[in-house]
Amino acid sequence: MSRDDVLALIRSHLADELELDPARIEPGTRFKEDLDADSLDLYTLVQELEDTYGVRISDEQAAGILTVGQAVDFVAAHGATGAVGGADGEPGP
Repeated sequence: MSRDDVLALIRSHLADELELDPARIEPGTRFKEDLDADSLDLYTLVQELEDTYGVRISDEQAAGILTVGQAVDFVAAHGATGAVGGADGEPGP
């Protein structure tokens, strides 16, 4: 998966979750300040990223991800292979 694919997934997820225009969501968009996302919104985004890309994001790491671009960077840096976790919850091949 490319960075653009990750951005598209995050954009789609946030647009659906927060009922926003996807065009409003850019790499520099801040979750809390710009999108009024609360902790539950951010938790569901983390779950979506973990399930889709097989990455694991600790609470401490998630707390440091403040913008859409930082979320994309995190997934890219932690092996965004596009592999979806298996039934056992482990990352795919």
